[in-house]
Amino acid sequence: MTNAPQYNPGQQQGAALPADYPGKTLGLVGLILAIVVPLVGLIISLVAKNQSKAAGYPNQLAKIGVIIGAILLVLGIIGSILYAVTLGSVMSGAGY
Repeated sequence: MTNAPQYNPGQQQGAALPADYPGKTLGLVGLILAIVVPLVGLIISLVAKNQSKAAGYPNQLAKIGVIIGAILLVLGIIGSILYAVTLGSVMSGAGY
């Protein structure tokens, strides 16, 4: 005979695996989107952070997503303003 445990359908095999805390997956999605589309990533990261905070869990990915999303959003706005000013300067100097 083998010493392998026998499977018994009526017997509980062990404790259930713990469920993921709220906002964990959304925090990861928010972080990735914060790099690709900063405004959307910032919003999703904020939602994930609030869900985790309400459940009492820290969510480092959402926090990083908020920081990266905010920084890239501000840099995008500054870059757009500089582009518009430069384009306006070139157009006015070219005699258009």
